Amino acid sequence: MTLRDALLAGLNSLPGTREFHLHVLVSSPRKHGNLFPFANPRPRSYLQDILILLSEQPTPDSPSVFVSAIEACVYNIPTTSCAILYVSKVDSTGQATAPSPTPALVRALLLFYADPATRPISAEHLWIHVFARAQNQYLFPNSSEYPKKHPLSDIRLCAWWKRQFSTVVGELATRVGDTCRTKLYYILPGLSEFEAYHSLERVYPSTGSTSSWTYGHPYSQDEIPLPCPCPSGGDSPRHLGQCIPSFDDDPKSRFIDEIAYTTDADGVKSPERKRPRADTLKTHEEDSSSADASEKKEGRSKKEDQTHKEVKKVSVEEFWERMSFRQECIAGAVTGFFVIAVSATTTPTANLSISEVSPLAPQPGQVSSQMNKRVLTSLLTAHEFPSVEKAVWSTKVIEDSIRGLCDGLKSNPHSLVVPDRSGRRTPEPDPVRATLAPPQTPPPRLVNGKRPIVDISPNPFPEPVASLETYHSYIFGSIAVKNRPPPTKERGEATSAGNGTLPTITVLTARKKRTKS
Repeated sequence: MTLRDALLAGLNSLPGTREFHLHVLVSSPRKHGNLFPFANPRPRSYLQDILILLSEQPTPDSPSVFVSAIEACVYNIPTTSCAILYVSKVDSTGQATAPSPTPALVRALLLFYADPATRPISAEHLWIHVFARAQNQYLFPNSSEYPKKHPLSDIRLCAWWKRQFSTVVGELATRVGDTCRTKLYYILPGLSEFEAYHSLERVYPSTGSTSSWTYGHPYSQDEIPLPCPCPSGGDSPRHLGQCIPSFDDDPKSRFIDEIAYTTDADGVKSPERKRPRADTLKTHEEDSSSADASEKKEGRSKKEDQTHKEVKKVSVEEFWERMSFRQECIAGAVTGFFVIAVSATTTPTANLSISEVSPLAPQPGQVSSQMNKRVLTSLLTAHEFPSVEKAVWSTKVIEDSIRGLCDGLKSNPHSLVVPDRSGRRTPEPDPVRATLAPPQTPPPRLVNGKRPIVDISPNPFPEPVASLETYHSYIFGSIAVKNRPPPTKERGEATSAGNGTLPTITVLTARKKRTKS
């Protein structure tokens, strides 16, 4: 089963009558060396980008409009047979028919990777990471201006994620039984376990849920292996850089970088020595060049050792305690960190054939990372969703662009200009480009003012080229939902007596104090 088919199956049980159109972009694996930047040696990991766009068509005559979107990343660490699913952004436009399809879409994605039978990666252990931070919009620009969009508050968003994970774990248990063990962890920085539990229970009570949650971090348990290999065969304890993975736009990663690179404890440093003049050192060129190279190498190794030492000074418990004082976690809103671990006790037969293939080999239906980035950049920078009219136009443009990229977009040919007999010609202006601009290599991303260390070894497999067959078989899919409409609340359900009559409201007034005359 492909990811597209699993997501469509998750939407099939939604109440009401409507039609969904789904676009799923999964990039081919590529080398990624910054998942554990402070581990020595760094484990080999491979990264895949996931972009899911869901549009809805209420009636056959109405236009299609985007209603939900998910951006996620999948990391594969073959050394420990672990995989990490990081759900970075989930957003909606607020223009879907009630009930919203976003919860069903998220649960279908999580269940697809949590179930070992459908997991497309040869990994026995899966870690799911989510950082819950309430904002008005994530993937649909200006969608917060739409009147019917009601973003969840901070506590409601954390409770929403906890409820989705509990539902996924419960459904996974019915599928696989005792062949998988799961562990669920969550932390709300700044709140104690008692405060966090009762704050979330007031929003979504966990009645009937069999999931057992642990308030804390998962890096002290040893039942499910962590993604980063244990140093020295398990003789020495793990430090902070070998426990917490580094993701983009994640406060944990920024805090670890701040701990590692805040090493200027000796005050102001002297400026680096200038390069000597060539005419004064002609006789000692070889000696000076070798000395400079050795000094640079020693300085680089010393600075790297210093950053690792700073990270080793902070324990995992101290890290999470200090996270409670970070501005990103206590700036007037409650945030939440959720980690789910799924470990298979038996290796499924479906993944035996996948394990024989190289982790870098592209699978059928995958696209290049540049195509995924191109569509996401167009969604975030060239479109907006404040109204139905603009959302419909943006939906059509993006959906046509995805199909066009699979079909092979070509720019309009330049018009031929025939010079006259005199040999003179008037230069024609460049034609207006009717298609998307070709992808360009962005400038290198700097980490603390320096380029990150990348793996220079080339990828032996070429980037996959999408075609119309890929588009129809793996990327695009639609499903017509025809179920009973959701039950509507009667007027009497909102009253205290339940007999359809409005409750009696008694207004109390303050009694004025009489003054003695």
